[in-house]
Amino acid sequence: MGVVELALLAVIGVALIVTVAAFSKRLGIAAPLILVVVGLGLSYLPGLPTFTVPHDVILMGVLPPLLYAAAVNVPVMDFRRNFGAISSLSVFLVLFSAFATGSLLFVLLPDLNFAAAVALGAVVSPPDAVAATSIGKKLGLPPRLVTVLEGEGLVNDATALVLLRSAIAASAGGLASVWDGVADFGFAVVAAVAVGLLVGFVTVFIRSKLHDPVLDTAISFVVPFLAFIPAEELGASGVLAVVVAGLYTGHRAGAAFSAQARINDSVNWHTVQFLLENGVFLLMGLEIRYLVENVDPALLTVRESVGIGLGVTALLIVIRFAWMGPLILFLRAKVGYQERRTNRFRTALDSMKARGLADARTQRRHTRGEELYRRRRADVAQLRSEGLDWRGGAVIGWSGMRGVVTLAAAQSLPEATPYREQLVLIAFTVAVVTLLLQGGTLPWVIRILGVRGRNATEDQRDLATLLDQISDAGLRVLENPNACLNVEVEVDPDVVERVRQSTFLRSELAWERVKALGAGTSATPQLQYRELRRAVVDAEREALLLARREGHFPSRTLADAQRLLDLEESRLKPRLGEH
Repeated sequence: MGVVELALLAVIGVALIVTVAAFSKRLGIAAPLILVVVGLGLSYLPGLPTFTVPHDVILMGVLPPLLYAAAVNVPVMDFRRNFGAISSLSVFLVLFSAFATGSLLFVLLPDLNFAAAVALGAVVSPPDAVAATSIGKKLGLPPRLVTVLEGEGLVNDATALVLLRSAIAASAGGLASVWDGVADFGFAVVAAVAVGLLVGFVTVFIRSKLHDPVLDTAISFVVPFLAFIPAEELGASGVLAVVVAGLYTGHRAGAAFSAQARINDSVNWHTVQFLLENGVFLLMGLEIRYLVENVDPALLTVRESVGIGLGVTALLIVIRFAWMGPLILFLRAKVGYQERRTNRFRTALDSMKARGLADARTQRRHTRGEELYRRRRADVAQLRSEGLDWRGGAVIGWSGMRGVVTLAAAQSLPEATPYREQLVLIAFTVAVVTLLLQGGTLPWVIRILGVRGRNATEDQRDLATLLDQISDAGLRVLENPNACLNVEVEVDPDVVERVRQSTFLRSELAWERVKALGAGTSATPQLQYRELRRAVVDAEREALLLARREGHFPSRTLADAQRLLDLEESRLKPRLGEH
């Protein structure tokens, strides 16, 4: 296929993705589900070539930026609070599922050795959180459920790929014992975390020194590959290194990057994530025809392969649901333990204070202890308010859709593997069935269970309270305006008052939104002000367009005015509680 044909297919693919994504919102169906079906239908069109994408393209070209885009948007605070649930689902459940499905395949396929069977188990074990989180956010799932699903989707890929590598090595005789496999797994994790932290630290430092948004964006695009390639060369998990680098970058962005850099990052990586993840689901549908045509019926027919795939799917669903019961009990017990430990820590801090804070070192220790205590209390309060019950467990249990990693990892199985084409078809069967069955019915499950998520009024009240808190800190700066401006001359009191009033207005607007959301009342004064200001900006934009048509002003002047209006319009964009 020539360059022109590839470019044309890429344009058609992007157009399809955008079209499907736009209509999926109206239909209330997650875009990945529709794209799989569309891809499958297109693959059987007369004259359309068969599609197969080398697994290296997905694993090295698509997966790193896709995981990085997701990781930079996951709050480290939420990830830390839910680390127990995330690690249970993304590490231990994946390992258990891989060995359980491997055992089933070992029994069903007589020519397949156990290590190769576990390799396919590793391929089909990690769920893809894309469809689940997109549905969950649309239906307003509790934030903790979304965080757990996102965190699981970030880490389980690394677990599965490391296990896949070890299983392939064992199948080829490359591992002498089980302990060699355990050691390889441990090294892959530890080295990946170290590489990810190092890459995250270095790139954040460099980007914090840049003031050109173009240069900053250019560096941000190579960060996932800077983490992935060295980790893979060291024999570690490149995927986990990318996730760690993304989490570190997202956590440090608020302090290290400018506002413009953060805005650019958000837009750029959301776009990358949208195109890559939906493109992979479209490719999944397109490749099914190729897989079916390449199955050798002398070894195992297509019907038998699909039947085994359905059996593996049923086993994975049963295992995931069975896992959720003990996990929920464990998480409840863990919250109680954290609360008791926090209370003991409070007692220790009080004892330290009663003995006296004699020197500066003791005072610093006590101050750090108080900060740690407040964080632990906040953790306990948050976990109590957003506790996982059986309904949340049922939603997570039904959110086991497979996707990107299953697609790529299945095709990375060695050519000498017995039943290779059939194993790839089995993996694709698991991915497609879970996507269509679980992804298609997940909205019904959420509604039937009555799972309710974020409360808009409560969220807005929290925002207003936070704005009051940070406004108080900001207004204290105005007590000494000369120090802010670094000048000796007296600052005009009217200027100080204007700054103070603009700060008050922001908090006042936030509380007015709370009132409007709670009572469903008509627009409040501040909301009316924003509506009128938006109308003024719209009129100004029309006048600017007229001036551009008439050509009386230089293009650079028109561009400057355009940027000013864009900035004002983005600031006045409707928010929660506005129309």
